[in-house]
Amino acid sequence: MRAVIATDLSDAMTAAISSKTCLECLGRYGVEKIDLVTVTSPNVTTGMPGSDVGERTRRALERERGKLEAEGFDVGTHVVRGTPHRRINGLAERVDADLIVVGSRGRSPLEERFVGSTTRDMARTSVRPLLIQRIVAGDSDHEVANEHLFERVLYATDFSENAERAFDQFRPLSGATQEATLLHVAPPDRRTEEESVDDATERLDALADELTGMGIETRTMVREGEVVGEILAAEAEVDPTVILLGSRGQGRIRRLLLGSTSEDVMARAESNVLLVPPGRLR
Repeated sequence: MRAVIATDLSDAMTAAISSKTCLECLGRYGVEKIDLVTVTSPNVTTGMPGSDVGERTRRALERERGKLEAEGFDVGTHVVRGTPHRRINGLAERVDADLIVVGSRGRSPLEERFVGSTTRDMARTSVRPLLIQRIVAGDSDHEVANEHLFERVLYATDFSENAERAFDQFRPLSGATQEATLLHVAPPDRRTEEESVDDATERLDALADELTGMGIETRTMVREGEVVGEILAAEAEVDPTVILLGSRGQGRIRRLLLGSTSEDVMARAESNVLLVPPGRLR
């Protein structure tokens, strides 16, 4: 499998790339080839006399490349100019990537609904599975929030086609995932009847049987309430290392159609988020 990792060459992203545990998790996910990309502003001129911006960028990228190669990955590097989410998505399409990884720094009261414009734009436009990796401020530097990227998965489903597509991610995840919690939330505006709860429970149990067959310890939850709030409450309860979600939307208007649940969870969760886009229109 092939992954595109977007880096801004900051201390935060260096911390993620330097984590051997994180990289081992990517390997267990099946990643063998990594394309490391940094996007510079189109307004930055690297060729002016006396300017070494381009050279410093290449040196920094080569240092990160060396760390990835030391862990056994086949690594390509790319320095491109332009709008970050467009260039990252363009590269992922060109190399036929199976996964895109972007970093999201921490969480504070002001950051609770702001994960950075690049991350948000990637979530709204990516047609590849997107891992949003949480990076937090440590005692002296940045560190990843969860080194075991995929060890414990919280999968939230509304049983839609896109949620089923997200569930398919458990196949590559099976080498890295030990525990999974399968969650369905019935919105409060739909009066939860016993029959519908029983149906949701049965459907989750069927999915759990599949994961048990993969050797993943699995439990199920059916909750009623405001969807995002219940997903975040479940996160606090089960302490996942990643939340697995499907997003909605398609084509040029996709940025208007990204499910508000996916976007709110992405912005407010403390865990990593693996966001799976819909299948392509034929």
